[in-house]
Amino acid sequence: MLLAAVLGVRYGLLEAGAFPLDCGGSLAEGLGAWCAAKWLLVQSFVHQRLGWLSLACGVAAFVLRHRPLAWGGWLSGLAGLVLYSFDPSAVGALLSLLVLARGPQRRRGEEEAGDEPGDGLRVQRLG
Repeated sequence: MLLAAVLGVRYGLLEAGAFPLDCGGSLAEGLGAWCAAKWLLVQSFVHQRLGWLSLACGVAAFVLRHRPLAWGGWLSGLAGLVLYSFDPSAVGALLSLLVLARGPQRRRGEEEAGDEPGDGLRVQRLG
């Protein structure tokens, strides 16, 4: 859904010329609703800010193995790939995807059935 929404914003609004061309360009001059939306959208990919957000979330999620950060890195990475922040978004999205693909972590020893090494393997003693 996010990918479809970002593609719609890029091709349906930004590149289609739906935003006004005569916006003042600064907050001091006052912005209308469409000019404010255009300003916020452009600020998200100036200096690849959306991509750097994805990269920061992806690295933090990979180091800390924190799934909510990984979701943030994955989603902002998808948006950054569509909205002109290719390089950092790609790395951030892939690092996040590695954390998400790994699945939830289990504690060590949680899957063991008993105290003996053979108990978890369901090995029976002879005799």
